[in-house]
Amino acid sequence: MTSLVLKRRALRIEQHPTIPLYVFTLAAEEVRQVADVARISRDEAGKLIGYQRPEKKQHVKQILEYLDGEEVLFPNGLIMALPSSVRFKSSPGPGSSDGLCTSGTLEIPLPDAPEAPRPAWIVDGQQRSLALARTRNTRLAVTIAGFVAEDLETQRDQFLRVNTVSPLPTNLVTELLPEVGTLLPTKLSARKLPSVLVEALNHDKDSPFRGLVRRPSTTAEQKADAVVTDNSLTTAIQESLNSPSGAFFPYKNLSNGTVDTATIRQILVVYWTAVRDTFPDAWGLPATRSRLMHGVGIRSMGRLMDRVMMAIDPASPHAVELARAELALIAPHCRWTQGRWPDLNTPWNELQNNPRHISTLSNYLLRIYVQEKAKAA
Repeated sequence: MTSLVLKRRALRIEQHPTIPLYVFTLAAEEVRQVADVARISRDEAGKLIGYQRPEKKQHVKQILEYLDGEEVLFPNGLIMALPSSVRFKSSPGPGSSDGLCTSGTLEIPLPDAPEAPRPAWIVDGQQRSLALARTRNTRLAVTIAGFVAEDLETQRDQFLRVNTVSPLPTNLVTELLPEVGTLLPTKLSARKLPSVLVEALNHDKDSPFRGLVRRPSTTAEQKADAVVTDNSLTTAIQESLNSPSGAFFPYKNLSNGTVDTATIRQILVVYWTAVRDTFPDAWGLPATRSRLMHGVGIRSMGRLMDRVMMAIDPASPHAVELARAELALIAPHCRWTQGRWPDLNTPWNELQNNPRHISTLSNYLLRIYVQEKAKAA
């Protein structure tokens, strides 16, 4: 049972009508008493928990070296998600508020055992918080901005927003987006649907990508099988959604902003199942052994999908068979695991996940497909 309470002078900022926001200070040694870091991972049912990236040891070391110095000025504060159990008591008298903020005392309940969960979560500044927990300057005053929100959705939403200046790893943002239900900035909103689809591909039983997609929450035990980066798949899907010639574009209703997600998912399952069946020796291998699983292969085959799947009804019972017949046209010309690519005169393992190589391989595959299609006609 919690019995300890930390009291700090604070300002309550009059900003959001239902989410209280407080600005206060903690001593460096108190940060670890108050807040934990919500590491991104998944529970046994596969549900995403947490949102923070792993510790960057070199970054933490550099901050710690500065904090351990003399005459430290550390204006870089932390942002915390506080529990609803915090209490704010405004200062007496009419001068305690100016309409924008109110001065008073914030009471934060603390755990009564060292191993007990902390009441708050670090939303921004986890590397700084780790350094603060280790500094010799234990009484260094640290600025804290704390908002009251116990639900992970609100915390993740704020985490994504406050980290737009110093960008988060793309794959971390990709995995978090499906878990955020609030209105997002346009740039992030455009990436949410592709991320949702990648999540489905990685978990659905009928998906050829099941268990093959590597995400920030992928455990060490799962990494041996997770050979495809989620960024490559997400970008391939986003390209098809945004291009008027993309296979997914017809399923966007531009008048009301809705998308036929179920059909798009079915197209992905049909096409990539056909890819797996066409290139069984290259499927499921690490990118170092198969360029099909590499970013350059995923992106290039994603562009070929736009041409192949335009004439195939994904709901047809013969859809996978039809897609396999189309891919058979290019199969003899592919060098995913050995040899040199014809015409390109490039060894299979020299193709890289960069714009020039993606464009080169995409154009080659499309050219061969069109040529062989014409011959078959």
